[in-house]
Amino acid sequence: MINCKEFYEALKENDLTFFTGVPDSLLKDFSGYINNNATNIIAANEGNAVALALGYHLSTNKIPTVYMQNSGLGNAINPLVSLAHKEVYSIPMLLFIGWRGEPGKKDEPQHIAKGKITLSLLKTLGIKYEILPENLEDANITIKNSVSYMKKKNLPYAIVVKKGTFEEYKPDNAFDKNFELTREDALKIIVPILDKKDAVVSTTGKLSRELFELRESRNESHNKDFLTVGGMGHASSIALGIALQKSDRNIYCFDGDGALIMHMGALSTIGMLKPKNFKHVIFNNFVHDSVGGQPTAASFIDFKKLAKSNGYNKVFLAKNSKQLEKKFKKLKKSEGPSLLVININKGSRSNLGRPNKSPVENKEDLMEFLKE
Repeated sequence: MINCKEFYEALKENDLTFFTGVPDSLLKDFSGYINNNATNIIAANEGNAVALALGYHLSTNKIPTVYMQNSGLGNAINPLVSLAHKEVYSIPMLLFIGWRGEPGKKDEPQHIAKGKITLSLLKTLGIKYEILPENLEDANITIKNSVSYMKKKNLPYAIVVKKGTFEEYKPDNAFDKNFELTREDALKIIVPILDKKDAVVSTTGKLSRELFELRESRNESHNKDFLTVGGMGHASSIALGIALQKSDRNIYCFDGDGALIMHMGALSTIGMLKPKNFKHVIFNNFVHDSVGGQPTAASFIDFKKLAKSNGYNKVFLAKNSKQLEKKFKKLKKSEGPSLLVININKGSRSNLGRPNKSPVENKEDLMEFLKE
């Protein structure tokens, strides 16, 4: 395994000192280190990070580093092809990609699907790549090879990172908040208030896992919940698509701050269409909780004003259990689109499990429920 500080110093020796991207579970130790010790900008999504890196190169003639999970490569394809490509602006940047779903390794369905095509996708994009060795000496060679290529060709170069490559790094707790509720606490308050006909679309990450386990503990069916296991940031649009077709029941989107920020433009579509049965709940812990706890931009956003300016009818905020029960009941009765922001602490149980139903089973169960 590679020490994060030593790897950063190796990058620094090659004048790679600017970092931007979206946190990834396989890169969480290294991204945690650079967030505490280097110039690092956590972008809203991976495409934004590529564009930000391009601007850095234009203004400095230096090579930026863009980090992401391989699932985020999809968000980055457009700017990589239509901007950084050799037939357009020909921009060098080091892509640092966590390889979730590496073939032969156990992982979740959405990661397995992307893991199989990660290397072939890079080939299709015309991006030269190398898999990062798991020792510093060989990793140094990989870094030098990438820099030499980028300087010679003025093109992106990808370093693909396997699970377990980096030693553990514990970042400081500067982003910790002190609220009464955890995400699970909040779910335990609001789920019992839902009506029998209500459906929930929950965002990717730990929120969906916690919702699944709560249903289990309450001996309830999972057929009312769509667990969005991939596609970070798209849960609200999925919920919107359901709400527009099922106007006879409330459709809830259980969202995260990082997921909402990733594709914030969805709010304008929701506000424009104004589905009365659309109820949006943001579990706001101010961090990317599922991939290491790095901060989102939520500390700088007034979600209430944001929703209002995008056409939401009602907006509520809850910071404790008493407020949450009261505000959620108001959300339930309100004419949508409506939003409830719940301020919570980051973190989850160490023994949090994963759904034992496949995504296809989840889909089929929900579709049957929506026919009722």
